[in-house]
Amino acid sequence: MIEYWHLFLAFLIPGVVGYGGGPASIPLIEYEVVQRYGWMTTPEFGEVLALGNALPGPIATKMAGYIGYEVGGVFGAVVAIAATVIPSLVAMIILLKLLMRFKNSPKVKRMTTLIRPAIAVLLGVLAYQFFATSYEGAGLVQTILLVVLSFLALERWHIHPAFVIIGALSYGAIFLS
Repeated sequence: MIEYWHLFLAFLIPGVVGYGGGPASIPLIEYEVVQRYGWMTTPEFGEVLALGNALPGPIATKMAGYIGYEVGGVFGAVVAIAATVIPSLVAMIILLKLLMRFKNSPKVKRMTTLIRPAIAVLLGVLAYQFFATSYEGAGLVQTILLVVLSFLALERWHIHPAFVIIGALSYGAIFLS
């Protein structure tokens, strides 16, 4: 039972103090897992990190699930994932309650109006980085082909984004490997 409590603390603490999401909490998780509790060595943790980076989704929860399973089986995985998610979940609930309380406030409306352009710029930068990475890895023709087909599939033919992603992954597996 104490092992589950240690698992919970090992992933709760980085979730609370690791401001910036999963990548910011990785060193904190590494400290807890390798230094404090000794569940893994640094090279083993590096392999788990590499595996977590290779899979889609939030890295902290993937690592928590794997490490929790290694330490405490299925229940250990559940405990570690719960400890990773709880700080963000609590913060989101509190922030949503605050937002709902003040949603009609002119200041909150102005703030959300001012945030939208910043989000648009950040998404644009992210799209550019994805395009540049794709261009370096697959070449200009393949990248433009995938961008145009994805755009048409999403905007003209209204295909669900999950199917567009699966199609792009399949194309890459068949033609770019």
